[in-house]
Amino acid sequence: MFETIRRLPSMNVSRPTVVFLGVGFVFGLSVSYLFVNTQDFKSNWESNYGRKSSRPVLHDAHDLEDAEGPASEVVFHSSEEDAHRGKYAVAKELAQNVRVLCWIMTGPQNHVSKARHVKATWGKRCNKLIFMSSKADKTLPAVKLDVKEGRDSLWGKTKQAFEYIYKKHLDDADWFLKADDDTYTIVENLRHLLQDKNTSEPIFFGHKFKPFVSQGYFSGGAGYVLSKAALTRQDNGGYEDVEMGKCMNKLEVEAGDSRDSVGRKRFFPFVPEHHLIP
Repeated sequence: MFETIRRLPSMNVSRPTVVFLGVGFVFGLSVSYLFVNTQDFKSNWESNYGRKSSRPVLHDAHDLEDAEGPASEVVFHSSEEDAHRGKYAVAKELAQNVRVLCWIMTGPQNHVSKARHVKATWGKRCNKLIFMSSKADKTLPAVKLDVKEGRDSLWGKTKQAFEYIYKKHLDDADWFLKADDDTYTIVENLRHLLQDKNTSEPIFFGHKFKPFVSQGYFSGGAGYVLSKAALTRQDNGGYEDVEMGKCMNKLEVEAGDSRDSVGRKRFFPFVPEHHLIP
């Protein structure tokens, strides 16, 4: 079989055409450059697409230590408003059956900028709310612990706080949540997690990190919750959450799995965008 190959005619481009195309390309490029560098275009582009956020990249609660909360008081809508009336029956019943004491680690520099907003919002959902600080504050109120402020004192502060709760509030709750003053907790969801758990068993829940401790330890920034049995087993430098994990491991308190039925996590140690955006 023979194939006939058809030869395409060669393209002859005249010199003036080449010059015209070259001049047109340079002219178009120059106009585009001038356009994108005009003030109006730059401001519109940066506002919509290109402006970098002035916020720092935040990865955990410690990165928020210098951040300040809103200046005005933050409050929930009233449960008596028409849109909310009658919707708290289930939550109230759950609060009676699953009693949660929430203690908040704070410091004098954060009493106004952070701690009071916890009190005004999710903190009121706890059966009992206590703030632990190095300075007393009747407006919160905050308990004065004999400890210095700073990261190196967090473990000592945590031990003193749990010791205080053990001595004075052991019978006020079935579960004991430790959280920071920049943590936000949906207390109803926490109770939903705990409602079928046995507070007489030594167990605690949180967001698990795996290094340093054989069974893992729970992030301090995300908060963690101890059963009453775990609190009664409790045994000054170091990282608070790691040392807490070592303590619980040594006392044979189980690091429980707080994920839901489809494997989704319930405790989050980082700022929301890092959990929502891979």
